[in-house]
Amino acid sequence: MAENVWRIYLSGEIHTDWRERIVEGSAGLPAEFYSPVTDHEASDLCGEQILGAEELTFWRDRKGAGINSVRTNTLIETADIVVVRFGPKYKQWNAAFDAGYASALGKPIITLHDEEHDHALKEVDAAARATARTPEQIVEILKYVILK
Repeated sequence: MAENVWRIYLSGEIHTDWRERIVEGSAGLPAEFYSPVTDHEASDLCGEQILGAEELTFWRDRKGAGINSVRTNTLIETADIVVVRFGPKYKQWNAAFDAGYASALGKPIITLHDEEHDHALKEVDAAARATARTPEQIVEILKYVILK
């Protein structure tokens, strides 16, 4: 299986180094990694910056969400594996949406979160093929499914 290049989409929280740890740990694997725009301000403001200012926050956010969904949906649709990280801070509604979208498309999902979120994420975890606690466990899963 190693001759294929695997497309792995890394969804979820943007405030820690979990993506970098997975990419660095996966060096040498035939894998390409993709993610949403992880610059919080750029992601939030892209709609206004491209399409013009909005008086109401709702419409500003709606413009940005629409533009960001072009990237997110396309990359999830073309992914071989979707990893969804739920961090300890903030409520990552977008990550939950990404997991649901990936599940609806039949994409294999691996969730990544701390034990404290097990109950809140029980439905998301039920749709996942695996639930990891650390980025290093994700790396080990990737090595196993890609190289074995």
